[in-house]
Amino acid sequence: MSQLPLSDFGKHRNALVAKMPNNSIALFPAAKELTRSNDTEYAFCQHKNFYYLTGFNEPDALLVLLKNEQGNSESILFSLPKDPLHEIWQGRRIGQVKAVQEYGVDASFSVADITTLLPSYLNNKDQVLFGFSDHDFAAQVFTWLKQVQSSVRQGIKAPQHLIDSDPLVAELRLIKTDNELALIRQANYISGLAHQRAMQQCHVGKFEYHVEADLLHEFARNGARHPAYACIVAGGDNANILHYTANSDTLKNNQLLLIDAGAELAGYAADITRTFPVNGRFTAEQKALYQLVLDAKKLAINAIKPGMCFAKLNELTNAFLTEGLVGLGILQGEVTQLIQDKKIKDYFIHGLGHWLGLDVHDVGDYHINTDREQRRAFEPGMVMTIEPGLYIPLSDSSVAEKWRGIGIRIEDNIAVTATGFENLTVNSPETIADIEALMLTAKA
Repeated sequence: MSQLPLSDFGKHRNALVAKMPNNSIALFPAAKELTRSNDTEYAFCQHKNFYYLTGFNEPDALLVLLKNEQGNSESILFSLPKDPLHEIWQGRRIGQVKAVQEYGVDASFSVADITTLLPSYLNNKDQVLFGFSDHDFAAQVFTWLKQVQSSVRQGIKAPQHLIDSDPLVAELRLIKTDNELALIRQANYISGLAHQRAMQQCHVGKFEYHVEADLLHEFARNGARHPAYACIVAGGDNANILHYTANSDTLKNNQLLLIDAGAELAGYAADITRTFPVNGRFTAEQKALYQLVLDAKKLAINAIKPGMCFAKLNELTNAFLTEGLVGLGILQGEVTQLIQDKKIKDYFIHGLGHWLGLDVHDVGDYHINTDREQRRAFEPGMVMTIEPGLYIPLSDSSVAEKWRGIGIRIEDNIAVTATGFENLTVNSPETIADIEALMLTAKA
């Protein structure tokens, strides 16, 4: 699958309307184009909630959902009008006619009509829903409400109650449909091909950004025009910078290379990390730490099923990694006490995983308690990353020198099923034997 059917976005809207109170209105803005330099723009990225509800990929639009007192609903899309001169310079627009015909909204008007029509939509509605997290749009909503309130003497009545729509949409986005899962599965497959290419093309003396180019080439060659996020290509000690994106250093012999990169396909993200030796052969120390991380990942994934939660997975993983580091002499002390003191966080410094979907760090409540534990029970249709890691920077004088400068993370994308899990990351080599064999074959 390369994109969702447009009818799916109508189903998303219907699901949201079912959550809206009667006699309410919901407002969802599209993203705006951002200037990169002078008269050029960054690659456009649609507002994810707007995209989830419309599939419409133009800037400056506005989706209005109306629900009357009887529970009947209507969808209106305001979008940029057809403009022959603009289309010569910047590209074609959908326009209002096709918006109704192809995107399934009930009506569509030019953005120029918002000021005229929106007050009538707001009039006599009890509640208005919009995303509180978008402060600029929230200010615009208050401006519209003031305009309606200024006409109270003419019998106009403005909504009196404001509802944050973000949690409502987040709950819908958290549970993926079969078609959404198919897209994420395909994004993972494309990403796996890119990670294979990176391993095959890697060699001592290459720059990190050369490997990044290999990844982007493979994404695009297989239909994913953009990465889901800035690629992390971190050789040696750079892997100990969690969000390293400079990708500017030369790859050296006996270093590991950590690559955190995923394709975006029709808006949906993959998020995969692999770590492998630049020269194609793990050293003894690299092999020991790598196998520990890999076994921790497998332990966590195999425990995933409905009713499980991140907090329990963290307990399993942290205990396993703690015991492993004691065995290697990196942590010293009694294992039970080290687990209680959370000493593993000296080396496993980020979370075990996160939701995945239209956003790489996707929306959805984790049900975090006062102990900062993520206690939300997993349900079928949830998609998450599982990404244990160990990081020992060169500057860490508390460990033997042979361990310093090693950073390892291994990350898969997992869907919860009715009976357990599906690992969506199936074609990106992860075992020591498979990685070394692939790299050796490529060099031969």
